[in-house]
Amino acid sequence: MNTIIDTNYNFPGQKSVYKGKVREVYNIDDELLVMIATDRLSAFDVVMPRGIPFKGQILNQIATKMMKATEDLVPNWLIATPDPNVAVGYLCKPFKVEMVIRGYLSGHAAREYRAGRRTLCGVVMPEGMKENDRFPEPIITPSTKADNGAHDEDISREEILSKGIVSEEDYIVLEEYTRKLFEKGTEIAAERGLILVDTKYEFGKTKEGKIVLIDEIHTPDSSRYFYAEGYEERQQKGASQKQLSKEFVRQWLISNGFQGKEGQQIPEMTDEYIYSVSERYIELYENITGTSFEKGDVSDITQRIENNVLGYLKHNSAY
Repeated sequence: MNTIIDTNYNFPGQKSVYKGKVREVYNIDDELLVMIATDRLSAFDVVMPRGIPFKGQILNQIATKMMKATEDLVPNWLIATPDPNVAVGYLCKPFKVEMVIRGYLSGHAAREYRAGRRTLCGVVMPEGMKENDRFPEPIITPSTKADNGAHDEDISREEILSKGIVSEEDYIVLEEYTRKLFEKGTEIAAERGLILVDTKYEFGKTKEGKIVLIDEIHTPDSSRYFYAEGYEERQQKGASQKQLSKEFVRQWLISNGFQGKEGQQIPEMTDEYIYSVSERYIELYENITGTSFEKGDVSDITQRIENNVLGYLKHNSAY
């Protein structure tokens, strides 16, 4: 399968490379970042052994479309997208927290709630809720930004401030930006017949000290969506919600005895399963953006990316 799992480029002015779970980030002259969305699939903070065709392109194009749709509300790092899998933007120093915001009791929050816990990241969740019920107001439940391979962990606002991970002045901005982005994301989703259930945002500071949105936004890897049609009826019946998110991968892994715990084996992903995941991601793209997905040329995806990035850097050497 023509997927991109790993990159090993050497661009002009390259200072360093950071390899995350899915994205690989090249530092150019301590000025620019070239972020490449690979086709790697991560679940339960574990990278699966096989890539998903077109996944990187899908994530990159959703994220860049959403950044353009929200740039009037919250500044972001993005400058250009010279390749379907690539975003180029300003070098930023990331904050070491992910800003998770939840409009509904789903996913991790629902699992905590089922276990009898009513406080998540210092935020009290109301009694008497059912899984996938809407919270009275969206709640912010941050997590620590783990280093490569480690698990992200829940953390409260109070802990973030007391440990000096983020200053109070900056954290107030992060909260404000998180709520603005979620509100806009909710509006965009509603226009597509979707509910934005929960998502996460990452922020960084430019060299000038400006706080900006970085990484991805409103993608199926960072967000959970429900179909709006039939939501109320399914809740009343206690039925599962129809989802647009990576949750279907998590559920498949759970049903095959894997939740990322020590000693567990990743189940085999057949060609048939890999293609089915790719098709689901294309469905996610088309539903979230409201546009048809156009597959990039993957005959030699590694070379294509290199040519497009080199062409961009050559014609934009002054940035």
